[in-house]
Amino acid sequence: MSTRAEPTPAVPGTGSGVWLHGVVAGDGPATPTGITGIAGTPVRALAAAGLVAVVSDAPLTEYGEEALRRNLEDLAWLERAARAHHAVVAALSRSGAVVPARLATVHRDDDRVTRVLVERHDELAGTLARLSGREEWGVKGYVVPGATPRRGDPAGEGGGAGAAYLRRRKAQLTAREEGQRVAADAAAAVHTALAGHAAAARRHAPQDRRLSGAPTAMVLNGAYLVDRDRLDGFAVLVRELADRHPELRLEPTGPWPPYSFVAEPSESAWA
Repeated sequence: MSTRAEPTPAVPGTGSGVWLHGVVAGDGPATPTGITGIAGTPVRALAAAGLVAVVSDAPLTEYGEEALRRNLEDLAWLERAARAHHAVVAALSRSGAVVPARLATVHRDDDRVTRVLVERHDELAGTLARLSGREEWGVKGYVVPGATPRRGDPAGEGGGAGAAYLRRRKAQLTAREEGQRVAADAAAAVHTALAGHAAAARRHAPQDRRLSGAPTAMVLNGAYLVDRDRLDGFAVLVRELADRHPELRLEPTGPWPPYSFVAEPSESAWA
């Protein structure tokens, strides 16, 4: 997850910066009220150029440039900030299209935020139009051990106990490699089929088992931007693909804010 904070005032630990959660259309649904933003501060709406930036105040003692750089190395702090940020973005996405800001986008003041809306109007408006009426869904695929075809046991081919052991060991390794190949091919086929039903698709790197918490390896970590009026068909397709590929356990998740389908800002973006 990429992060970057805009330089904050030279006097550290005083005042507040402005944490950007996301951007919505100015003619869209009203910004939800009563939502808590970063650091427990309420969210606010800043309008310019027909767009609305949803922000919350971020005390510089914790979110200033130096403090933020230090805190981003603290995994517990980072998780808390990510959860608070996501809660606002998720609430916005339930009301309509939203362009999520990347985590830890902090500006000096409201004027800097509204300047972003003006300078990046065409890009942001175009992205909102592309996301309108669509939701992001994830599908993860995990290897199902033993679901690949079994091969005959070569143990009875003669040559003594040592040779039999080597043959069994070779067969085990071959079966493992074959299983990995079959699972990888199945993951590619599933992703292609799901992408064909979606407006856009991304295939992320599989998560490590320590992160996924799954007992077997993940071979598919897909994200799909699906039209809301095609969600039922997408769910049916996931079930059909699960039946068609027993070597994979498919796990759909969502809906999510469209994190996977917002272009990563350049170095000068959000500045």
